[in-house]
Amino acid sequence: MPRFLFPAALAAAVLALLLAAGAHAQVTLTVDASQAPLRIVHTTMALPVQPGPLTFYYPKWIPGEHEPDGPIGNLVSLQFAGNGKAIPWTRDTLDVFTFHLTVPQGVSRLQVNFDYIEGSAGEYTSGGSATDKLVDINWNQNLLYLANVPAREQRFTASLILPPEWNYGTALRVAGRDGNVVHFKTTTLNRLIDSPVIAGQYYRSIDLTPPGEPVHHQIDMVADAAEDLNLSPAVRQGLTNLVTQTGLLFGSRHYRDYHFLLTLSDHVAHFGLEHYESDDSRLPERTLIEPGAAYEVGYLLPHEFIHSWNGKFRRPADLAPPPYQAPQQDDLLWVYEGLTDFLGNVEATRSGLWTRSEYRRYLAGIAAELGPGRPGRTWRPLLDTAVAMPGMFENGQPQWVNWRRDTDYYEEGDLLWLEVATIIHDRSHGKKSLEDFLRLFYGGPNLGPQLKTYTFADLVAALNQVVPYDWAGFFHRRLTSTSPLPPLQGIKDSGWKFELASSGAPGAGDLEYSIGLSVGPEGEVEDSIMNGPAYKAGVVPGMRILGVDGRVYTRDRLGDAVIQSPMSRQPIELLVVNDDYYHTCLVDYHGGPKAPRLVRDASRPDYLDQFLQPLAQQP
Repeated sequence: MPRFLFPAALAAAVLALLLAAGAHAQVTLTVDASQAPLRIVHTTMALPVQPGPLTFYYPKWIPGEHEPDGPIGNLVSLQFAGNGKAIPWTRDTLDVFTFHLTVPQGVSRLQVNFDYIEGSAGEYTSGGSATDKLVDINWNQNLLYLANVPAREQRFTASLILPPEWNYGTALRVAGRDGNVVHFKTTTLNRLIDSPVIAGQYYRSIDLTPPGEPVHHQIDMVADAAEDLNLSPAVRQGLTNLVTQTGLLFGSRHYRDYHFLLTLSDHVAHFGLEHYESDDSRLPERTLIEPGAAYEVGYLLPHEFIHSWNGKFRRPADLAPPPYQAPQQDDLLWVYEGLTDFLGNVEATRSGLWTRSEYRRYLAGIAAELGPGRPGRTWRPLLDTAVAMPGMFENGQPQWVNWRRDTDYYEEGDLLWLEVATIIHDRSHGKKSLEDFLRLFYGGPNLGPQLKTYTFADLVAALNQVVPYDWAGFFHRRLTSTSPLPPLQGIKDSGWKFELASSGAPGAGDLEYSIGLSVGPEGEVEDSIMNGPAYKAGVVPGMRILGVDGRVYTRDRLGDAVIQSPMSRQPIELLVVNDDYYHTCLVDYHGGPKAPRLVRDASRPDYLDQFLQPLAQQP
């Protein structure tokens, strides 16, 4: 525990004073983003206080990010003042997110000022969030909050200052707008942080509410150019279908309305982050106006939308400690993220954003990425990829990812939960489906955003209520396995087989499946599969390929060498540089391009195709 925090009695006394103040115990927060094009955002806070010691936190554990990555290093120019005079402060020596001060006698209202520098490095919301034409405001970056007072007891009345003529999108309730200043209705700290705002010079909003749907849905988009906002009718219809299909999937919603918040820029961090009534999704600038838009949108937005049910409404108890300082325990991320990944891709297919062949190709790719020859599987079980999450993104470089494993609770979750779906279907002889579990576990009346936590035992009990089975044993075996083979039983039981076969597609495809290399655009070796052909030849991460068979390296030349390898008895000759030293590495490979695929098993019914069909409205 950090030093200098309130004793319990004093904390209770401060809380009582704040609650007794009623409507006056509120924080007035003004976030000035008028200099967002310069990557500078200014914060001003004012709140009632009592004389004596006071402690503030800067949010550390950001919901949905699963690690203590609040961007404290971007906070600058911090000042506290009362009655127009500066009040000294100190940072806690054990926790850099904690600040202490003593409020002088006679001061009843405290003012806090600081600036936030929009960075370019970092994961999720600590990454770049502003360009010359837009900004994404995540309130956790731009506020401090009182220690020892529950987040739901701290009320904020926020205003946002934008550059002239910029518009915005958010699920946060708006009180009014005065020129370039947006005033929001008073809300709790946890609801404020859960409601990001996107804003920009180029903004577009489109209604996605299906006919007859009582809850409003829309997509709000900002981009670095006006033409980037041209959402095609097909993608728009796919997103509208997504709203319909999720309603049928869960049988309920747990929000007042929903905003898909989409930022399109090459100059911000690219990710998706879930919230109760919106997402924060960011894609490259031209995503919507290039071929493949439906697939890219389908890969990200359905996943974050599903999180409104799985992750926000229902959340593992270990992932729901008091925000935003208490450590989270990530052992159930294979449900939080793994089930969401599975359902997001299924819903992308059911809504028409993906085709069924695209879904099968994606599933085959997962099986190959997790497949034989990946030594990480033999020492590190799936459960550990979740438990170790707080340190994984910091070390999440592509080098040696096949050896140390990645955030596999996402991708392996697709295989795991497909197997769950086939078990429910098979053991009930088709009378029950995964949807029965989803409606039981995630259903209930729509009371707006709320949190209902669960444990592993709760999950197992709900599945047993749908179909009796040794679910605890099943998950234990899958989560603790160190088999070199990925869990393919769900693919098999749904009527398909996985193969890593000679590629019929033009080009060399993914080199990981042939010579065992992942190579960057300039020839940098990002990963080398342990005991693969390139690894055996001495090609490892950190090197750079300079030449292929006596010629200067290009991606196409290396691909041509792989394509021609079955017709040659000679190894592929690679000239590499390792630090300051040149080496010639002979890759003894003659198998040609390889590609993962699923092929039908005619001896079994095609349950996968049946499962991917859109759900029908009940009469």
